[in-house]
Amino acid sequence: MPEIANARTTNDEAAKAARLEGATTPCLPRCGRDTPPAVAKPSQIRNIGVVAHIDAGKTTVTERFLYYTGRIHKIGEVHDGAAQMDWMPQEQERGITITAAATTMPWRGYELHLIDTPGHVDFTIEVERSLRVLDGAVVVFCGVGGVEPQSETVWHQADKFRVPRVAFVNKLDRVGADFLGVVEQIRERLGARPVVVQLPIGAEDRFKGVVDLVRERALVWSGETEALPVEEPVPSDMVEAARAAREVMIEAAADQDDALAEAYLEGRDIPAEAIVAALRKGTVACRIVPVLCGAALRNRGVQPLLDAVVDFLPAPTELPPVCGTHPKTGQPEERAPSDAQPACAIVFKVQMMDQGRRMAYLRIYSGRIAAGDDLLNPRTGRREKIARLLQIHANRRERIEKAGAGNIVAAMGLKEAATGDTLCDPQAPIALESIEAHEPVISSAIEPRTLAEKEKLDFGLAKIADEDPTFRVRDDPETGQTIISGMGELHLEVVVDRLFREYGVPARVGKPQVVYRETVARTGEAEARFERKLEEELLFGRVRVRVAPRPRGGGSTFTLALPPDPLVPEAIAQAALEGGRDAAQAGVVDGYPVEDIEVHVTGCEVRENLASVVGYKIAASEAFRQACREAGPTLLEPVMKVEVVVPEEFTGEVIGDLNARRGRIENVSLRGERRVIDALVPLRRMFGYSTELRSLSQGRASFSMEFSQYDAAEPSS
Repeated sequence: MPEIANARTTNDEAAKAARLEGATTPCLPRCGRDTPPAVAKPSQIRNIGVVAHIDAGKTTVTERFLYYTGRIHKIGEVHDGAAQMDWMPQEQERGITITAAATTMPWRGYELHLIDTPGHVDFTIEVERSLRVLDGAVVVFCGVGGVEPQSETVWHQADKFRVPRVAFVNKLDRVGADFLGVVEQIRERLGARPVVVQLPIGAEDRFKGVVDLVRERALVWSGETEALPVEEPVPSDMVEAARAAREVMIEAAADQDDALAEAYLEGRDIPAEAIVAALRKGTVACRIVPVLCGAALRNRGVQPLLDAVVDFLPAPTELPPVCGTHPKTGQPEERAPSDAQPACAIVFKVQMMDQGRRMAYLRIYSGRIAAGDDLLNPRTGRREKIARLLQIHANRRERIEKAGAGNIVAAMGLKEAATGDTLCDPQAPIALESIEAHEPVISSAIEPRTLAEKEKLDFGLAKIADEDPTFRVRDDPETGQTIISGMGELHLEVVVDRLFREYGVPARVGKPQVVYRETVARTGEAEARFERKLEEELLFGRVRVRVAPRPRGGGSTFTLALPPDPLVPEAIAQAALEGGRDAAQAGVVDGYPVEDIEVHVTGCEVRENLASVVGYKIAASEAFRQACREAGPTLLEPVMKVEVVVPEEFTGEVIGDLNARRGRIENVSLRGERRVIDALVPLRRMFGYSTELRSLSQGRASFSMEFSQYDAAEPSS
């Protein structure tokens, strides 16, 4: 690792004298909390996120980042409800992160744009849309819990967007912490190639520092907030282990760089800078993951982690140009991360401010954007003006005039831009790939306490839905109720709490209901005819449709399988396809959307001189419904992946309860002195599980769950 950059300066002469006397010395800062230029070049920027399973210590790590970079002058603790990045009242009260919070901070002459993300699965969209725009990530693992369910989820999300990662094994001061065990889990469960660049000194309550394998030194912290890390020789009882671990690290570095490999094979000394450069090359290419360690709550290991962000994670200029398409021609387009390129940015988050004003978070991929600019939104085809440009620190904002490529900023004045929209130079249009939102799995009816507040309720729900793509609002046509849908019970609880606090609407909420889907069990085919005269115009359509099942999770396809003769006009064929797609939004069992099917339009009767093709759309919809009835319609329900960590003596009761909930036990393993039970359980069976689990285990067990898949619903009992 490079020299530790730290805010506090040390007297050079005193340090030199201490070394001459043979004493240990404070680790001298290389650059410290120096401030980057007012407008940082793309090569001086690091866009990073801190991601992890809930309670792994993400926000605690972020708070130390802010303190040691000089962004804040007092550390706020999560357990005190005082963390800077957990600014929402709901976050402070619950001690969890709910919304992704952004900030900017200096380190060693670089500008770090950091996003602290939630760990709870109900708010996974915050992680997804953050990783979409980040260039690197710090993945925090609990030294005791290791690779937990949400750890796997965020890791695979990072794989999806090819985000380079640095791993930080946190909480090594806790009983049962196992650094090398976590490293092995990263290798086995995540399929990654972890490269250990630090070893912990001591374990559990004796953990006091790390061995820096790159520079062959020990760094020891006293645990005091203001204390500098002290550089010492590698402890004598760790010399052999450190030498063996360094050999493994250098072999991994040699795999990334031919010149270093040649020097290694010839037995030459390899300078630390060459090792860092080779590891950086492999990290940026997503071939390796450097692993560091510490205990953030005890202020140990944070400064080297900041150095690792600068040294191993890429600048925007080191990544390939962002790719998109021309919104009119569909031809491929790309933008290099340069201020000289035409402006191009993506909206990755929308947040409602006071009085319902919209603020959009932007990642600028190319060009420069300034307050007052008119930018094109390819989705709507209209221009939008940036009224103000802002630098963000949690819920505080600082006005800026302009920002260049690689920056993450916020903009006011955008009236229509939604999550996933591109904003670009109207003279050089480009549409980037949007941000996918997960489908909700749970619903509740909601109503105001008085009819007079109905309008305020609708306003508040619309604003929250504008912010959160995983939150949906609809009116039930049969009951007239307003139905809200989200990713879990906690998600909907937070929405209801926000309605009261931010919009002044005390709402009543019904019992949560599962959001089901429908599919078919076999192939079915049907034909439907529609003919009606409407205001002197004849509407006609006769369409034949075939439906068949697809593998679970395979999605749905809609295709034309028409005979070549007679030739069906394109407008009629497309109308029939559109009718099938529309009908798939409501199945024939209980009206839920139909999934995992293939739909073929196999026949259309053509009549000449028809002014409208609406009849074919209606006929196709009816043919689809009839075909589904023939194909054995089936209800699908959401199944959750559940992990329960429980003391050995309560394992039998917990497994018995999961079986009673129609759960399928996948694995039972040992983590320290506790059992880890992995199971797949229908979501409808998990309501109220936290209370039941506390009762079964005398409050000593914990669990986490995330959506796994839709599967055939079992009969209710």
